[in-house]
Amino acid sequence: LRSLKLSNAEWTVLEQLADVLKDATLFFSCSTPNLTTVIPAMDIIEKKLTTFARNRQYHPAIRAAVSLGKKTLNWYYSLMDSSEVYHIAMVLHPCHKLAYFKNANWELEWIDTAEALVREEF
Repeated sequence: LRSLKLSNAEWTVLEQLADVLKDATLFFSCSTPNLTTVIPAMDIIEKKLTTFARNRQYHPAIRAAVSLGKKTLNWYYSLMDSSEVYHIAMVLHPCHKLAYFKNANWELEWIDTAEALVREEF
């Protein structure tokens, strides 16, 4: 069993990994996911992943894994862009509307597209 014992360095990596995963776990355990929580959740995760990837205090393996996670998240963002449902749900939600995207500094072209979709549909 001694051969399976984690070294101090391995414990450090595990503690850092727990730190990275903690926020996402807490976020998703607090509410029921729905269409209008997807984009804000992805924005929060993207900001966190960026912060962790740039933080030199984290082990290189953690930073590399976080960078891969960010790449995967960006792929899902691109899939969302092809779905009108997310655009419309966010704009129609009384707490978000177009203000969410403006406050989050989204590109004006994306905001204009979301507004046009809602106007065309409704």
